[in-house]
Amino acid sequence: MELLKGKVAIVTGAAHPLGMGFSGAKKMAEAGAKVVITDMVREPQHQANIEARAAELRDAGFEAIALPVDVTNREQINACVEKTIEHYGRIDILFNNAGSPAGVGDFLEMTDQQWDISYQVNVKGVVNFCQAVIPHMQKAGGGSIINNSSLLGLGALAHTAGYCATKFALIGLTKTLACEFGKDNIRVNAICPGNIWTQMSELEVDLHVNAGEGTRAEVTQKLVDDVALGRWGKADDIGNAVVFLASDMGSYLSGVSLPVAGGLASGL
Repeated sequence: MELLKGKVAIVTGAAHPLGMGFSGAKKMAEAGAKVVITDMVREPQHQANIEARAAELRDAGFEAIALPVDVTNREQINACVEKTIEHYGRIDILFNNAGSPAGVGDFLEMTDQQWDISYQVNVKGVVNFCQAVIPHMQKAGGGSIINNSSLLGLGALAHTAGYCATKFALIGLTKTLACEFGKDNIRVNAICPGNIWTQMSELEVDLHVNAGEGTRAEVTQKLVDDVALGRWGKADDIGNAVVFLASDMGSYLSGVSLPVAGGLASGL
């Protein structure tokens, strides 16, 4: 079923083949959307990565282009939006997936740089992209924005102060934009992933190992011991949620913070 047939979606932070961003892009393409794959490009290999993701989708018979975007750079964001409009004529969906784990570590040892990077990417980057895209959604008569927050945007863990604070802020931003732009038929929701096995999961495991909580194998198991479904989530679990929120299946959902966590911390 092509739930997103004719729609155009921009996805940030989508260069990694195992990441939630690319899974969201892939699942939306499978649902009929034309997809713009974006990620930060600081060296030639980074450009090759986003081109490879777009080519992978095109090889599977879908429509996709790759554009370099640093979400902290308004000029790059504006250029991406303009090129998307030139290429596809509209923007219906924005999946703000790009994020930084810089705000993880011992609170008393966290530097200004860690706080600044966390805020600039996890909050201000979403603000920047929303400000660039919302006027086009208003002209088109509506749209869907999905912000990738975290279960740590609903609850907290030690040693995650910067990350947690920005993900809480992102949920506040999501709710505010849902209130402000609902009149324009623009829905704004957040996804709150739990333990999803991606390239960033290695960093999470390292955090616990470095805190003396056990070996890698022990920590990996401990992280799913409290998950009701008893397993790590997959990036495609996030991609499926993105399609749901982007499509008419979620047409009466806005301002929602949706945990995709297999029942982890289900009381939040």
